[in-house]
Amino acid sequence: MNCPEDLYLDLLKRTLTASDYDESYWRVIEGSGKEISLRHPIRSLKAFARQMILIARAVFGGSLMLVDRRRPDPAAREEGMDWPCFGYSMAGHKAIDNVRFCVEDVIRNGVPGDFIETGVWRGGMVIYMRALLKVYGVTDRVVWLADSFEGLPAPKSSSDGIDLSYVSYLKVSLEDVETNFRRFGLLDEQVRFLKGWFCDTLPEAPVERLAILRLDGDMYSSTMDALTGLYHKISPGGYVIVDDYFSWDSCRAAVTDFLASRNIHVDLQRVDGSRVFWQVTGDHPQPI
Repeated sequence: MNCPEDLYLDLLKRTLTASDYDESYWRVIEGSGKEISLRHPIRSLKAFARQMILIARAVFGGSLMLVDRRRPDPAAREEGMDWPCFGYSMAGHKAIDNVRFCVEDVIRNGVPGDFIETGVWRGGMVIYMRALLKVYGVTDRVVWLADSFEGLPAPKSSSDGIDLSYVSYLKVSLEDVETNFRRFGLLDEQVRFLKGWFCDTLPEAPVERLAILRLDGDMYSSTMDALTGLYHKISPGGYVIVDDYFSWDSCRAAVTDFLASRNIHVDLQRVDGSRVFWQVTGDHPQPI
């Protein structure tokens, strides 16, 4: 790793994951205060503290945050198993290396299509995708960002998993993500946004062909909406990356159900403790 391109991409990886700052390993605490109970005084004390933060946010305009100070855990950051207190991506180093592998492979082999991530948070992973296109001088591909830019939706049913729609830490506006791209000098005509819930935006998305589909919708319905709306657009030789396959049962169930319903057989490859990916081979069914 001596050439300028490798040095740049490695520095960008550490910056996007905030890996070089001890404070980024602190854990953000949010809660509704419903855990307060006289039977569990310690747990109730934490719940009370969370409730006070929520009250303070209402008074001071959301400018306060409760954090649990923790020691740096490079192994967890490598695997993407923690939520950084700050930074641009929750994905770890292995996940970013996986995106680099996929991007470089489709460029090297001329697999046609754009790149898309469904669920972008602060934009870190798609910033990295755009940086890779810049490094390799690719000007005929677009990086798409599909997100509500309002956080996660409320679960539609029990199959969606836990409700994180109230978590303000997960709510990042489109304007903030644009600002993050500008900080790295990467906001241009090759970066495009699809704002809204996946069920509304993805069926009619103006995306003609994809080389990389990265899913980070967490929930069953969000994952299924992304696969249903976009899978048929992936070129043979392209890649599907699933961010929450092992960490969210609802996400894994959606992937399993989608593939089974279309009789699609794939060779799942593990990225880390949470993520998997596979390469699309041959023809695949049209949407149903």
